[in-house]
Amino acid sequence: MAKSQQTYNKNEREKLKQKRKEDKDKRKREKKDNPEKTSYDMYAYVDEYGNLSSTPMDPSKKIKINAEDIELGVPKREPEEKEDPIKKGKISFFNTEKGYGFIKLENSEDSVFVHVNGLIDSVKENDKVVFEVEQGMKGLNAINVKLQ
Repeated sequence: MAKSQQTYNKNEREKLKQKRKEDKDKRKREKKDNPEKTSYDMYAYVDEYGNLSSTPMDPSKKIKINAEDIELGVPKREPEEKEDPIKKGKISFFNTEKGYGFIKLENSEDSVFVHVNGLIDSVKENDKVVFEVEQGMKGLNAINVKLQ
């Protein structure tokens, strides 16, 4: 006699599948029979202050927003004013043995690093100079330094 191909596990899965299908059909019939009890009862509304409420917002409080006013992503950059690349300052410190020093800007109290490679004329402390600024690895560096 041949053994049945259906095992206990397979039979249980089939029964469970059939029960789920019947439950789903039952819920579907209940929704059809009771149209007043719908999913609209589960809606949540947001009022003008961003709080959740169960009632819809008053249409008179609705704010009209123009779609063109909405900016997505990074806002457009406004043109920057071109700053004069040539700065003026005074050598506040310079070590000739090591070949570096600092220039204090004329307009502010900021200091800019200067290396001997950025010098056009030889300088010493308290000399007034004209120079350009570039961004270095550790901050601003003075280049093309000339006596004023």
